[in-house]
Amino acid sequence: MRDVTLLDIFEHHITQKYVKRSGFAHAIAVAYHAFHLAKEHNEDVDMAAKAGFLHDIGHFTWYRNGKWDYDLYRQNDIHAIKGAERAHKLLIRLGENPVRAKATALAILFHTDSFLPTNDITRTTLQQIVKWADERDEEEGGAHHYRTIKKERARESIIRLDRMIDEELGLEQNKQLS
Repeated sequence: MRDVTLLDIFEHHITQKYVKRSGFAHAIAVAYHAFHLAKEHNEDVDMAAKAGFLHDIGHFTWYRNGKWDYDLYRQNDIHAIKGAERAHKLLIRLGENPVRAKATALAILFHTDSFLPTNDITRTTLQQIVKWADERDEEEGGAHHYRTIKKERARESIIRLDRMIDEELGLEQNKQLS
């Protein structure tokens, strides 16, 4: 049994406030990409999906004159740093294993190079998976942050991904046996 599900995370008011800024459609797409990439690379699908879903929880709204200012964002953004801290705190509050919460937060921290002075870091496989997952869903000029999804459809997508994770981890069979 997992300590914290994606649905637990999705329904939390902190997630609703901060993931909404960068878009639930993007967050969910990245979570699905991360799940599939983790399967391909024999990594933890649960941590990958959580990091994928929360990877942009640290976004600040870089708007000028009511429109997203991509240049202002690229010059000043540290969303990966803020997101790692915010996600770690959220996961711990929800009851996630501290070691898993830290690994998930570090995957969020290193999902982008935008805040790094140089691009010469070596990522773990989990950290690289979250970076790849984000890149798979990116659109020119940050347009991926503008896609929308209705809250009920987003919730259903999260529940479906939770089931996929449980199935991959063999937890569905254990539930049926109990």
